[in-house]
Amino acid sequence: MGAAETLTDPSSLCESNYMGNGDLSDTDMVITVRNTLASVQNGECYRYDELVKTMQATKNSDLEAQLVTALKALSSSVAYLDIIHHEKLLSLVFRMSLWDLKPHVMDALVGLLISLAVTTGKYLDPCLNMLVRHFLPPDWVIRRLSQHRVVKQKMEVLSHVHEALLKICILFPRAPSRILDMLPKINKKGQVVEIFVENLLKLENSLMGQDDGSKIFMMVMERLRDMDLEIDWDGIPQDDSSRGLFDMELEDAVEDNTMKEGDEFQVGSLTSDGNVIFESLDKLMVLSFDHLESCKLAGRLDQVFEKLFEAFEHYIMDIHKTKVSQFLMFYACSLDPENCGVKFAIKLMDIFLFSNKLPTRQVSPSHSKVKNYLILTNLVCGFVSSFFLNNRMSAMAYLASYLARGKFLHVSYVASILKRLVDECADHCRTCSDDINSKAHQIFYSGCQAIMYVLCFRMRSILAVPRFRSELIPLESILMHKLNPLKECLPWVVAEFLKQAKAGGLFVVSDSFIFDKLLESELSRGSKRLDAFFPFDPCLLKSSNSFISGNFIYWSMVRPTYDEDDEEDVEIIVNVDEESDEEEEGDVDHVMDKMSITPKHYFMNEMEREKLLKMPSVIRPSISPQSL
Repeated sequence: MGAAETLTDPSSLCESNYMGNGDLSDTDMVITVRNTLASVQNGECYRYDELVKTMQATKNSDLEAQLVTALKALSSSVAYLDIIHHEKLLSLVFRMSLWDLKPHVMDALVGLLISLAVTTGKYLDPCLNMLVRHFLPPDWVIRRLSQHRVVKQKMEVLSHVHEALLKICILFPRAPSRILDMLPKINKKGQVVEIFVENLLKLENSLMGQDDGSKIFMMVMERLRDMDLEIDWDGIPQDDSSRGLFDMELEDAVEDNTMKEGDEFQVGSLTSDGNVIFESLDKLMVLSFDHLESCKLAGRLDQVFEKLFEAFEHYIMDIHKTKVSQFLMFYACSLDPENCGVKFAIKLMDIFLFSNKLPTRQVSPSHSKVKNYLILTNLVCGFVSSFFLNNRMSAMAYLASYLARGKFLHVSYVASILKRLVDECADHCRTCSDDINSKAHQIFYSGCQAIMYVLCFRMRSILAVPRFRSELIPLESILMHKLNPLKECLPWVVAEFLKQAKAGGLFVVSDSFIFDKLLESELSRGSKRLDAFFPFDPCLLKSSNSFISGNFIYWSMVRPTYDEDDEEDVEIIVNVDEESDEEEEGDVDHVMDKMSITPKHYFMNEMEREKLLKMPSVIRPSISPQSL
């Protein structure tokens, strides 16, 4: 009787330690394992117990060969596995960790998992769950990541995991959606989050990214946002909080002549104190930037951009205190200015112009239920209206900051967006009723502030083209309208804008603008000024800033329309009433409250007024290239 015949006879499975029998061929071992699995249903568990014991030897180097043999034999015998009779064996397989195995053992285990997942589909979920679990390394791996050996092991483990997931997704089309449902929820910080996001981006760059890229970017953006919000930015040493954005970019090192032209100032010095959250957020941003670069090289950046914007709009745009995570959008635009760069501005403009009018229903309030319905409807409408207000003003703040800071945006495109904004504001003035309550016109004021802010950075290049200059003509009547946007917008934005407008000859239709000592009393009584929300203020993290800086306009690069030597001749006086600000401090309806690290610029006396109105001759240069 041959070996095969002997092994197919259950009564012959009585030899001890058959798993360690090196004389058996691979085929014979498969037959032996199949007979072992079948014998359990007949109550013969000796061989099965021996097989289970072998599967438990993941940390016993003397039994590695037997473990590999068993795993390979099981891979060819998954049809013989029964979830009831072989529960102990399957449980051991799903609890195994690739972190405990050597590469050749990993290969055998991954092969078994792929076979289990795709043969019948019965074991798809536990296989995927076991693989995805490796996205969060054990604590001992995190503690030893400074060791080269552990870094190498991390790469081997995650490489095996993604290879297995890819093969399962190819062979089982339902797998991608199941993987996303199984991704672990994390509440840890530091390197654990970094490795998790790194794995998410690898999934996005695989077959899964084609259909489920939006969900993956949602998860990545959520992680970035959560870490961004966790940083106590208020505790970071900054310049005098009474100074405006332009003063905020001053740097003492430049005044001391310690930097030479062209040197890069490391704005992102926040990682120097070893703060774990700063460092982790910086690394996560760099991982995301690298991923976008790889998408561009693969010719899929346009597709990725749509999914990225969806995640940005969902998780970032309306959040008031993110300071870094939004730069993922900025960098994506800089990689493809003519496509993604244009799309981003268009999408923001569309959100800003979106009408929040809700359908109304005529109902006679004669019944108590109808009255309750109307009360509920009014509450809902009020909530929705508030949401749209926040959403539209956030979009405008992003648009203004983007147009001002995006070095890669052509001046003609910036001018076209400004024209749309000017036309929209002009239409608002024409249709304005007698109600000049500032709260009822927040959208209008945000549009006016956006126009002035962008022109602070771009006025010289805009006015250099006659057609672009002519498109700004309606701006004079807008700013002189009875709604008086000059008193509602940020004083330091208004001051810098008017200073450049006078020097550049922007307003030539009438003499209605009194530039010298401009309407001090009027500008001091603003009932509620817009807050300083310019989300693309200079990036504060070192490594992240290195990706941004080459395509970013710092204030030091701007050539205003006035000559610095002649500043005194174009000084514009803007005053703020301290009392009115204190009264407004508790207004919870102010939708843009504390939305940026850019401080408000309130100045009450001659000394502070001079500090604001005299634009610094040297501004902090994170980069000091040629001026615009």
